[in-house]
Amino acid sequence: MNNMIIKFELKIEPDLHNFINLEVLPNTGIKEIFFWEKFSNLIKDLTPINNTLLDKREAIQLKLDNWYKKKSTTNITFDEYKKFLLEIRYLIEEGDDFIINTNNVDDEISKISGPQLVVPITNSRYALNAVNARWGSLYDAVYGTNILGDLPTKLNYDPKRGEKVISYAKNHLDRIAPLKEKKWSQIIKIKFENHQIKFYLSNDVFTVLENNNQIAGLRFYDNKEIKELILVINNLHCRIVFNSHSLIGKTDPANISDIILESAISSILDCEDSVSTVDAQDKILAYKNLLGLMKGDLEAEFIKDSKKIKRILNDDIEITTLEGDVKKLKGRSLMLIRNVGHLMKTPAILNIRNDEIGEGLMDGVITSLIAIHDVPKREVNKNSTYNSIYIVKPKMHGPEEVAFSVLLFTRIEEMLNLPNNTIKIGIMDEERRTSVNLKECIRAAKSRVAFINTGFLDRTGDEIHTSMYAGPFLPKGEIKNSKWIKSYEDRNVHIGLKCGLQGRAQIGKGMWAMPDLMLQMIEQKITHPKAGANCAWVPSPTAATLHALHYHFINVQEIQNNIAKEGKGGTLEDLLTLPLLNRKNLSDDEINFEIENNAQGILGYVVRWVDQGIGCSKVPDINNIGLMEDRATCRISSQALSNWLKHGVVSKDRILKAFKKMALVVDKQNLDDPKYIPMAPSYDTIAFNASIDLVFEGLSQPSGYTEPILHRRRLEIKNI
Repeated sequence: MNNMIIKFELKIEPDLHNFINLEVLPNTGIKEIFFWEKFSNLIKDLTPINNTLLDKREAIQLKLDNWYKKKSTTNITFDEYKKFLLEIRYLIEEGDDFIINTNNVDDEISKISGPQLVVPITNSRYALNAVNARWGSLYDAVYGTNILGDLPTKLNYDPKRGEKVISYAKNHLDRIAPLKEKKWSQIIKIKFENHQIKFYLSNDVFTVLENNNQIAGLRFYDNKEIKELILVINNLHCRIVFNSHSLIGKTDPANISDIILESAISSILDCEDSVSTVDAQDKILAYKNLLGLMKGDLEAEFIKDSKKIKRILNDDIEITTLEGDVKKLKGRSLMLIRNVGHLMKTPAILNIRNDEIGEGLMDGVITSLIAIHDVPKREVNKNSTYNSIYIVKPKMHGPEEVAFSVLLFTRIEEMLNLPNNTIKIGIMDEERRTSVNLKECIRAAKSRVAFINTGFLDRTGDEIHTSMYAGPFLPKGEIKNSKWIKSYEDRNVHIGLKCGLQGRAQIGKGMWAMPDLMLQMIEQKITHPKAGANCAWVPSPTAATLHALHYHFINVQEIQNNIAKEGKGGTLEDLLTLPLLNRKNLSDDEINFEIENNAQGILGYVVRWVDQGIGCSKVPDINNIGLMEDRATCRISSQALSNWLKHGVVSKDRILKAFKKMALVVDKQNLDDPKYIPMAPSYDTIAFNASIDLVFEGLSQPSGYTEPILHRRRLEIKNI
C-alpha cells in the first residue's frame, strides 16, 4: 500500500497505473491527467449509490428472513406473498407496455441466431480460440467427439471413421441445402459456369440447388479453380472447401476436404464468474488480454504433441458473389465483455481513505477504455461495425440496479468522449429480484439493452438463498424440474419479445456444461432455439460448431413470431412457487448422495480456484463426468447444503464427514496434475477450509455468493 501512486484522491497499484498510462491510453485520444481526474470523480460520485444499493439488498433480505420465520410456508397464498413482496419493494408494479429503442446494434446481436461462447479472459489461448470460433470444422467436430456414438480409438487418422464423418456431414447438407432430386454424396465435381453453380453427377450431367438464393459466394485458388463454395442457412454461413491434394479431399469424389460452419457468432470475454482475479496483477492480466483482442495483436504460444504452436486472431474472409461483387465475412466472433457485478471491491485501487473501490466501477471504465482501440479500424477485422461496446452486467437485483449500471455507462461515455448509448448492456436475468421485475429492468435500460439471458445456475443459487428460512429445499436435481424454473425460462422470452427485443437484442439461454457429451448436447440443446432463444451458451469451440446445426434446422425468428402471437408465458405465481421439500421424506441414501454430490462438486472446483487461480475448468463430477464448473455451480451446491444444515436435514458433523470422504475422491481425480495440493490426510489446507466455509458460512454470505470467501482464501494463498 505504501507504494501506491496517488492521482486525484485515488491510490493506484503501480503496475496497473503504468499499464493504463503506457499501454491502454495511447491512441485513444484521452490524456493521462484528464483520465485519472474523471475516473476519480466517477468513483467519488457513484460509490455512495453503489453502497446504498448493496445496503438495500441486505435490508430486503432481512425482511424476507423475518417474514419466513413467522410463517408456515405450506399455508401461504400467492396473493398474500405477492402483497408482502410489493410492500417491501422486492416486487415492483409494472408500468405501461413499451418497446426498446436500442440503436447501432451489430447483426450478430440483431439478425443472426447462433451459439455464444463464454471464455475466461485471463487465459489468452482460450480467448483466442473462442474469438476464432466464428468458424469451425464440422468434420473435426464430428470426428473428435461422441456424435457418432463413440470416440476415436486410433491416434492416427482412421479412414473408416472418416467415411462415417463425411456421410454425417453430407447428410446434413442434404437437409439444409438440398440439391434438386440428388444427394451431395453423388456429386463428383462443382463448377461455376455462366454465373451459375453446377453440381456434376458425371462429366455432362449436373444438377443445382433447390434454392439458388442459398449461395452467398465463392473463393478461388490462383488457377481459378473453386476453393470454397459459401452457402447461407438462416443467416449462418457454411463454407464447403475443395482441395484435391489434402488427405480428405483427394479421396472425396468431389474433392471436398472440409465443411466449415459459422459457429460462435458472439463470444463473452469474461472478467467475472469464470476467472479468479483477486488483486491488481490478476486484473492486469485480464485487461491486457482484452486489449490484445481489441487491438488484434494478441498471441499465445504453447506446446501440443511436442510441437510449438502459435495462436493469432483470424482475419476477415473475402468472397466473390455470383455477380462478381467482392464482400467480406467476419473472421471473428463479436466480442462482448462481462464485467463483475456491484458487490465486489478491489485492492487494485483505493480511495483517499484507503477503502477499496468497487471492482464493477473499475471494470466498466477500463474495459470501455480498452474497447476504444477497435474504433480506428476501418472495415477490416473490426469488432463492432457501429463502434458499439457490449458490456454484460451480471448479478443485478432489480430495476434500480440496472438503472445504476446505465448511470455508470453514461458517466463512462462522458469521460471517454463517446457518443450517448455507445455502451450497450447485457442484462443477466440470474437473480430472483430481476426475474420477478424483468420488464421494469429492461425499461431501465431501454436505450442500451442488447441482451437478456437466463443464467439458471446463479438463479437457482439465489432462489435458495432468498428463501433460506422458508424451509428445506428439494435436492438439486429435482429443483431443475420445478415449476418456477419453467416459468422463469418462458417469461424471459415472452417479456423480451413483448418489450421489442426481436431484431434489436439477443434473448439468450444458458450453458451446456458437459463438453465431452456432444451427442447428448445435439439431442437436447435444440430446445433452446425452439424456445425462441436466438443465442445459447456453449463451453467450447467444438460445441459451438455442433450447436450451430440446431440453428440450421430452427428459424428462431419464426419461432419468436409464433410465441409473440400466442402471447402466453410463465406466470408470476409459478415463478414465485418455492421448490421446497414440503414434508417429502427422503431416504438416508438419498440424503447421503446429495451431500456427497454437492461436497465433491464444491471441492473439485474450489481446490483449483484457490490453489491455482483457475476460475473455470472441466472438473470431474462424482461419476467422473467432466463438467464445466464456475462460481455459479459452486453457489448452488454450497447454498443447498447450507439450507439443509439450517433446517436440520443434515448435521454439521455429517457434512464435514462427507467433505473429508470426497476430498479423497478429488485428490485421486487430480493425481496427474503436478501443481495439485492434496487435501487429505490433513483436511486443513486452505482450499479445503475454503470449501467448508462456503457451506458453514453460507447463510451469512451476501445473496449466497461465493466470491467473498474465495477471494479471501485465494489472497491467503498468494500472500504465503
